[in-house]
Amino acid sequence: MSTVETVGRTWLREHTTLRLGGPARRFAVAETTDELVAIVRKLDEAGEPVLLVGGGSNLVVGDEGFDGTVVRIATGGWSDDFTTVAAGQDWDAYVGATVEAGLGGLECLSGIPGRAGATPIQNVGAYGCEISQVLESIELYDRAAREVRTVTAAELGFAYRTSVLKGTDSGVVLSVRFRLAGDGLSAPVRYAELARRLGAHVGARVPASEAREAVLALRRGKGMVLDAGDHDTWSAGSFFTNPIVAEPDVPNVLARITDVVGADAAVPTYPADGGVKLSAAWLIERAGFAKGHPGPGGRVSLSTKHTLALTNRGGATTADLLALARQVRDGVFERFGVELRPEPLLVNCAL
Repeated sequence: MSTVETVGRTWLREHTTLRLGGPARRFAVAETTDELVAIVRKLDEAGEPVLLVGGGSNLVVGDEGFDGTVVRIATGGWSDDFTTVAAGQDWDAYVGATVEAGLGGLECLSGIPGRAGATPIQNVGAYGCEISQVLESIELYDRAAREVRTVTAAELGFAYRTSVLKGTDSGVVLSVRFRLAGDGLSAPVRYAELARRLGAHVGARVPASEAREAVLALRRGKGMVLDAGDHDTWSAGSFFTNPIVAEPDVPNVLARITDVVGADAAVPTYPADGGVKLSAAWLIERAGFAKGHPGPGGRVSLSTKHTLALTNRGGATTADLLALARQVRDGVFERFGVELRPEPLLVNCAL
């Protein structure tokens, strides 16, 4: 296996942005793509449970840890034309490099923590841009077939914050290939808040560097850019996805929300496949959970900057975090009849 394999207690809290999670039974680091494939293949042959970890920004690991081998994907770098990036590459560093090279398309995804290989799995998105809009293909190690193959965007079954890879362990993303614009301009600005920040109209294309700086500023204001000294960033980002209400249910759901908050309140809605998307943050706030709302013992809380992030204030456990998540989820459901679903991957724990 890997020469850097360790046996003994490696705490997952050291490898997640929440700084939570118990010990792993074994731990290995893959620094090249060939090594990553070899490690996973050997573990699969041995019937060993495997947990793949990149930046740990979308993981909630139980306090009991993981009874198997954690493989940290530490591959890095990108192609000379910037279009293909290794799975273990720090995402924001790669986005910054594409913008600096005069390429557009990824700028609205600036500041998102984690590694490049995770972006297609959950169809990462922010400020009106989703990975599905710019992804061309991925290189994947198919664990069942035990072979490396190319998978196109069309085969990934992208939808809101998901793909056919999410929630499965069928494949290991090795690299990602994107379509990037060479004119130095951003993708069309689709998000009203970002357009206002830029002083542009929705649909405009602006210098990619300006869009990146605007996105980073907006994210910092919400505690969504990692900062070791800021407990608001000790999170997994947005903990809940924006709920999508199926078209037949929209009138009844909106009527119930309006009945609770008042007819004068404008309920934010957005188009979605097969229905309407609601704002999870808006629902959370109007269910009585303000920014900074504390969980057990004040060891966890909603971010003081953004109600959609659940944060570790120091000394927390995963059980503390999940207790707060249940309180918020159940409070929203009781008030509005809308179910919130977690966005991060839950490992050896559940809501």
